[in-house]
Amino acid sequence: MVVFKKEWLNDIRFWILVFFLLRMYGITNAPLEIGHNWRQSLTNMIARNFLQMDNNVLYPRADVDGNNTGIMATEFPFFNYLIYLTSKIFGYAHWYGRLINLIVSTIGTYYFYKTIQRFINQKLAFHSTLILLSSLWFAYSRKSMPDTFCISLVMIGIYYGLLFMYENRKLYLLLFAVLSSLAVLCKIPAVYLLSILIIPFFDKNIQSKIKIQLSLAGICVLIIMYAWYFYWDPILLSTFHFQLYYPRGLFQGLGDLITYAPDTFEKFYFIALESFVAFGIFLFGLFFMIKQMQKLMLLIFGITSFVFFIFMCKTGYVFSTHSYYIIPFVPVMALITGYGIGQFKNRKLQIALLFIISMEGILNQQNDFRIKDSEKYKLNMEQMANRFTSRNDLVAINGGQNPQEMYFLNRKGWNCSNQEISDSIRINSMKEKGCKYIFIDKNYMPVVDLSAKFKEIYSDENFAIYNFQKK
Repeated sequence: MVVFKKEWLNDIRFWILVFFLLRMYGITNAPLEIGHNWRQSLTNMIARNFLQMDNNVLYPRADVDGNNTGIMATEFPFFNYLIYLTSKIFGYAHWYGRLINLIVSTIGTYYFYKTIQRFINQKLAFHSTLILLSSLWFAYSRKSMPDTFCISLVMIGIYYGLLFMYENRKLYLLLFAVLSSLAVLCKIPAVYLLSILIIPFFDKNIQSKIKIQLSLAGICVLIIMYAWYFYWDPILLSTFHFQLYYPRGLFQGLGDLITYAPDTFEKFYFIALESFVAFGIFLFGLFFMIKQMQKLMLLIFGITSFVFFIFMCKTGYVFSTHSYYIIPFVPVMALITGYGIGQFKNRKLQIALLFIISMEGILNQQNDFRIKDSEKYKLNMEQMANRFTSRNDLVAINGGQNPQEMYFLNRKGWNCSNQEISDSIRINSMKEKGCKYIFIDKNYMPVVDLSAKFKEIYSDENFAIYNFQKK
């Protein structure tokens, strides 16, 4: 029998474990929740194709590229490959990415704490980590997405990079280089947090040769990142003409951020910390940092904010309209908010604020842990498709731009809007390219009826299937 000890409440490992267990609720859910199910479906789709088609990590494949190869210019699929390797051992399941992300993000949270504890102070580390745990991190660290996963890797890498500078152990330098490289390969925005390592270069107590060694390791990280995103990805794009992301020019992206200003600002005042109270404390902490001239904190905030703003401009409207693009900046906001909590000298008030922020964050995200009954019909899509089609048949479905339904069909072909699927020119084009069947999800309004054009071979309350080759 485990006996609860009061001192556990002051041990961050206890709270990290509590939040880990909370996020295990619904961990085996398929990617059917409303929040970014499309990105999770795409992540799983690429992983499943490593299992079913070709496990060459240099050629990530999606299923929504019509009659083409599906090979996509995208992030380096390290996260997807971990899902593939797990599936190779245990057989494929929708939820492996959730658990992998949760484990790595939990470890990353602990290293976030260790970094602040080691290089600033323990109380700030404790406050900031609790705020990070209940922020946007709470929900996204259990999704089949590489965002908190890559930020966790880079936070662990930063910890070892800093340790190397002060303890001069080559193992720490190696861990920094490997973890940081994997982080920036998984998602390029992770590179912005490495800007924090500029700060120790001003410390005269660190030997020049150590600074040079860390710089060389950092250059290697950047070269690896460059090799994938600016050498190999363009080759994939020019060869296969299929890409995931569309970077913007700096001024074009800045214009997007201004055009979508309400959405842009929402990412900071609510989405990042999932708490209005937390954002208020963030502003409070920022004010006192400036007032008290906290040089280290101001340097951290100033350097990371500048680099992150460049990243925002490069993504433009995508940053404004997608909640998870703020994730790389969430640890910095959690740090500043933790500093704000520390400005209240009454310990009971500090605890009360941490409790309110945590509860607000959890309650604002609890819907993400449940699957609506109205979405569960998609779980039977592959079984339905297997009754009437072969897995090698090319199909079309009215899933719009979301690859989710093609993922659940476990088929390859075309995602179309209702308007496209009703367009004779579009239909004939797909038919000429080998499409054999059209799946209609009747839950997308208005309902499309193709029975006047094609032979209906199946129909139920949710779906209709038409044989593309027979009128």
